[in-house]
Parts: sequence; C-alpha cells; structure tokens
Amino acid sequence: MLQTLWLSSLIFPLFFQPSSSATATDTFIYGGCSQYRFTPGSPYESNVNSVLTSLVNSASFSVFNKFKISVPGSTQSDIVYGLFQCRGDLTTLGCQECVAQAVSRLGVICPGSNGGAMQLDGCFVKYDSSSFLGVEDKTEVFKKCGPSIGYNSDSLGRRDAVLAYLEAGTGQYFRVGGSGSVQGVAQCVQDLSLSECQDCVSEASGRLKSGCGASAWGDMYLGKCYIRYSEHGFHSRSGKRLLHHFRRRSWWFVVVVLNLLLT
Repeated sequence: MLQTLWLSSLIFPLFFQPSSSATATDTFIYGGCSQYRFTPGSPYESNVNSVLTSLVNSASFSVFNKFKISVPGSTQSDIVYGLFQCRGDLTTLGCQECVAQAVSRLGVICPGSNGGAMQLDGCFVKYDSSSFLGVEDKTEVFKKCGPSIGYNSDSLGRRDAVLAYLEAGTGQYFRVGGSGSVQGVAQCVQDLSLSECQDCVSEASGRLKSGCGASAWGDMYLGKCYIRYSEHGFHSRSGKRLLHHFRRRSWWFVVVVLNLLLT
C-alpha cells in the first residue's frame, strides 16, 4: 500500500521508555522528497553523498548535528545543508543505527532528489539545497489522535498537567513527564535556540489540545518540534493509526508508506 501526498514539510512509541532498546526506533513514520532532481555525476550529487555520510558518522558521538557541505569545484547552487536529530533518550549506538536506517530509506524513496526528509520513531534526518538550519518552523506537519474517552475531568486534568509540565521544561530540548496514568514527551530539533524551542513546544501543545480534544492519546508535529501524550492502556503504533492529518506546501512531495515496505 502506497500513498503520495503534498505535505507542508515534512512519532515514536507513545508509551515512552527511557532506554534505547525499549522501542522500535527504526519504525517508519513518514518521509518526503523534493520534486527537483540533481544531475547524476554532478557536484551537487557529491555534496548530497557527503552530507548523508557525515550525518551517519556524526551520529556515532552525538544525538544532533548539522552540516553545510560544498566539495571543491562546487558553485553556490551546489551547496547542500543537512541535519539529524535523535530522540533524547537514545545511546550513541542507538542514534547511529537509527540515522543509518533513515539515510538508507531516503535512498529508497528519494533517489536523485535535491532534498529529502525521513522521520523514524527514534530520529529525524533532512537535507536540502536551501538552508533550513536554524530557521524556526511552526508549520503543522503531522497530527494523530486516538479514540475519544469522553469527558473525564480527572483524565483531562492529568493530560493538561502533563502538557503544561512539558511546556514549562525550559532549558531542555528533550522533555518527558507523567501524571498518574498519563505520560508525555516533547522534543525540539537542536538547531533552534532554547527560546525558539520553548515557543515551538507551546504552540504544539496548544494545537494538540484543541485538535485532539478528549482523545486517549495524541501526537502533534510541527516543523521543528513535537509533543505527544498517552493515557495508560491506549497507544499509537505503526499500522494502528486512527487519524492522519496532513497539510500542504508547494514543493515537498511526501510519501507515506507502510513500514513493511521499507523493512
């Protein structure tokens, strides 16, 4: 099964566990490709290969890094920008394995594309010919909501408390919290400043509450951050998505593929 959609920009398991082995970090969530293509054998292709190699190598010692690559003989239009962001609980080994998987899968869905992005449960990878590094992006990219549990003041109160705690996590790019049976997690891409991260998470939290209402769980991805919560006993996993919400943008061509097609 294959779906192709125009998206705005571009979840990891809702029951968050603080270890790299607790979840299927390489589970495919979504991927996107630029509609523009490079010439085989061109300096731009060399720069793409160099960026992707640098991302994988760098993930062996860091959960985040960004690059601007221009090999000798390149022009300004040949420059390639790239970054990766691993989930904050991953070990460096888990991070590198996830990034390597993401880069490999980009090669499957985006061969010859000027730009591409891949979101797996444990990491995010993106490269492009236009610089997006350090650029705040609060575009709503992906929203997913669970089944309604009806109006329950205790449950909704716990959810709101968890989201408020995640919003208040100043000084941190990766945030986890819980209240009773509700768990939550939020993360920003680390090319943002901490103040931009705070702004992004707050925006995502507000949209999640308004968009998912009294859902048992909910996920909200903006361009440079996400926030998620889950009521105990409910979860979102690949193949069990109850709601998909996409928005459009002019040039990203996004492919949503069942995980089985890429494993």
